Amino acid sequence: MNKKDIEYKIRELKMDYVRLQNDLEKLESVNGNISPLEKQLTEIETELQSLNKDLKKA
Repeated sequence: MNKKDIEYKIRELKMDYVRLQNDLEKLESVNGNISPLEKQLTEIETELQSLNKDLKKA
């Protein structure tokens, strides 16, 4: 992946992360099951860390 691809993927993941956080807050307010969303957020955080490392190397 080149630098532009990595930057694009990071932006995309950040948008997904914000959307999932909003969904999580809504589910919490109605006492819904939030564990699947928490898992997705953790996966995005891990992927973002990896992409940021790759970006520094690019």
